[in-house]
Amino acid sequence: MKISKELRVGLMAIVAIALLIFGYNFLKGKNLLEDSRTFYAVYDQVEGLSPSSGVTINGLQIGSVTNIKIRKDAKLVVTMNIKNNFPFSKTSIAEIYGGDLIGGKSIAIVPDFKNQTQAISGDTLQGEIEAGLLELVNNQLAPLQTKVESVVSSVDTLVRSVNYVLDIGTRESIKKSINDFNKTVKHLNSTAENVDFVLTENLEGIQKTIRNAADTSEKLKQFSDTLSKVELGKMVNNINTTIASINNITQKINEGDGSLGKLMNDDKLYVNLEKASKQLEELLQDIKLNPKRYMHFSVFGKKNKEYVEPENRDQ
Repeated sequence: MKISKELRVGLMAIVAIALLIFGYNFLKGKNLLEDSRTFYAVYDQVEGLSPSSGVTINGLQIGSVTNIKIRKDAKLVVTMNIKNNFPFSKTSIAEIYGGDLIGGKSIAIVPDFKNQTQAISGDTLQGEIEAGLLELVNNQLAPLQTKVESVVSSVDTLVRSVNYVLDIGTRESIKKSINDFNKTVKHLNSTAENVDFVLTENLEGIQKTIRNAADTSEKLKQFSDTLSKVELGKMVNNINTTIASINNITQKINEGDGSLGKLMNDDKLYVNLEKASKQLEELLQDIKLNPKRYMHFSVFGKKNKEYVEPENRDQ
């Protein structure tokens, strides 16, 4: 059987159209030779998601995005083509994730294991968007930017205040203070060198003084040990005995015992002593005035004069 040229051209055209359709769907992520399911998800925005983006479960690609269209309410409907051998529940979440600085988003199916109702082709899954790198960076940088701006503003105010305070006179004063401080440091260094020189020259004397102090401390310790060995208790007892004896003597004197006690407590003895003292004084006065009366020597036996009481007994 001879095939005409027109038939062969027609068959080749049909095959080319079929290959074109197959290749177009394959590039969109839909394999016409495989049995697959179609799911939908609705988003406010798709963050750069495009047809042929991958659809994964736990990082394993199970399908791809085949179409993205916008509804009348400005919502975006994403169509996903997923292989039949990857079951998941109807309440699973279709989350847009990933991406880099130039896009490249994908969809991850987050299964809901609490719900056992399997999703079937044509179901619409709940759509969510994971915060990407740029969003995270922006979220972290936003408060940091606010703080940096506040710090820059504070630094600017501080610099202006410093410039206002540090006029020419203040700067000169600061320079002078720094120079004076340098001079002080040099003086301290010189003093430290002198002290070091003095210590070096008198090191032997200092060591000798320290040894003498140690010897003195040892002698004081020995003296303290000697004092600790003295029978202080016996000395205290002797002192108490002496004090008791003195108290006993004082008590006897107060009570009139003995000569001293009678002398201090008996008024008659005092009066008699006073009278005797006065009479002795009168006798001595009379001896002064009339010595011949008491020391008379007569060869011829002259008779003594009679005693005459002195006119002034107080003389």
